[in-house]
Amino acid sequence: MSHPSQPSHSSASSRLIRFNKPYGVLSQFTAEGRWRGLKDFIDIPGVYVAGRLDADSEGLLLLTDDGRLQARIADPRHKMEKTYWVQVEGTPDEAALAALRRGVQLKDGLTRPARARLLAPPPELWEREPPIRVRQAIPTAWIELVIAEGRNRQVRRMTAAVGLPTLRLIRAAIGPYTLDGLAPGSWQAWAGDIQALV
Repeated sequence: MSHPSQPSHSSASSRLIRFNKPYGVLSQFTAEGRWRGLKDFIDIPGVYVAGRLDADSEGLLLLTDDGRLQARIADPRHKMEKTYWVQVEGTPDEAALAALRRGVQLKDGLTRPARARLLAPPPELWEREPPIRVRQAIPTAWIELVIAEGRNRQVRRMTAAVGLPTLRLIRAAIGPYTLDGLAPGSWQAWAGDIQALV
């Protein structure tokens, strides 16, 4: 049985799920190759992913049964801000952060201006499985990057463009929704009003 590409809007009965996606999990219910699927974690019929997150990235993933909310979150035309915590190889200087803020040239064009800052001290996070590759002679640092577009692997390409390869990538927030209170692999139904975003 095929599913519609978007769920239908159901006004007051709309559901929104916050999920802390672990490393190695796809933004789809079905497993594929070496990657796990969402069905290993979420058993709720009728909800669909609103905006993808790469299998090798971690953090906030939203699911909903509301088509208009799904489009509002996922479609870059709506410019909903997404906040990422990025562990990079190297030490970010002000020039690199300023370049991220202005927008960097990628193969598919110039990125929109972003908000970028050094996270010091680093955020307190869970251990990743498997752990990141660390080279003893090269320091690492964490930056917060807030963007309002969604190109393929954009954050990783942006940091690489300023000489700071990404080692670990966590999405901390999508608009007003955050990871607060969610352990890796856990989900929670949003209890607040979602209609303001539709």
